Amino acid sequence: MNLKKLRKEIDGIDKRIISLLNVRARVTSCIAKLKLAAGKSVYSPEREREVLKRIALLGKGPLSPCALEAIYREIMSASLSSARPLKIAYLGPEASFSNLAAIKRFGSQVGHLACDSISEVFLEVERGNADYGVVPIENSIEGAISYTLDMFIDSDLKICSQIILDISHNLLASCPESKIKKVYSNPSVLGQCRLWLEKNLPSAERIEVSSTTRAAQVASKEKNSACIASLLAAKLYKLEVVASDIEDSPHNITRFLVIGNTDVPATGNDRTSIMFSIKDKVGALHDMLLPFKKYRINLTKIESRPSKKKAWDYYFYVDLEGHANSCHVRKALEELEGKCKFLKIFGSYPVGE
Repeated sequence: MNLKKLRKEIDGIDKRIISLLNVRARVTSCIAKLKLAAGKSVYSPEREREVLKRIALLGKGPLSPCALEAIYREIMSASLSSARPLKIAYLGPEASFSNLAAIKRFGSQVGHLACDSISEVFLEVERGNADYGVVPIENSIEGAISYTLDMFIDSDLKICSQIILDISHNLLASCPESKIKKVYSNPSVLGQCRLWLEKNLPSAERIEVSSTTRAAQVASKEKNSACIASLLAAKLYKLEVVASDIEDSPHNITRFLVIGNTDVPATGNDRTSIMFSIKDKVGALHDMLLPFKKYRINLTKIESRPSKKKAWDYYFYVDLEGHANSCHVRKALEELEGKCKFLKIFGSYPVGE
């Protein structure tokens, strides 16, 4: 078969794909109208994971599961935006890792709202200026994001989903590596790339700025300067990728949470996040954990935070396997509530990743 015939075959396939995409969009629009009429959210994390899981099983190659997920992410993003415009608040500025996480979960077709702080993300969702928010909760190298944990104490927002993002650092510049005299980035990122910088740019001055996006802004305007930032920042500020994956640890992962106003139904593979405070007595924390052992519930995370209301008074943030509405988790939480001073369930959501 010659090239002309193959291209003609591609044109015919594209025509059928577009026709089917439009049919799919009309069906999803009908579903969205039914949800809105019932007072439900258009975005359904549990359905999203179900669709992506099914697509991965249907794929027989040559497209990889990751490629199929990326394609369907944008298809679903376009459907969400056409059904009812969604706005997603995230910890900015644009091209930040929170922005990348928001795009990974919601695609590029929905509206995105950059916020200056984690508290502003919560506030924009609480005020109704955004439908959902995306905030970092923990990094595999640097641990929990304490401020995010603290925000949940007084907020009524629910955790709806989680996003796992592999953090990759890139050296961006408008000049060759040999001419770089300054490297800009935020303190955390410079620390995560310290060994690479010492080996490859030992004479370059390292300058701390507020964010990787700010670093890209400066490097795009300053001669013989570079920054460590995302590939999205390279695209936005027209910088060349001088070196990729320069982080010292290959296992640099950040977990983000999607926050909103609705509870998420069980999917069969869920996580529940809670916070509780204990009574001041010997063995109090041990007693709090007994219900989880009794009902054979695995705790995937436990983190202590000062209550800021009384000296030496602490809250405990816990992630556990299972949905809050499942029988064994519900019983464990009921027993816990009878033992502790304060219990708050932040939400149950699909693990998915």
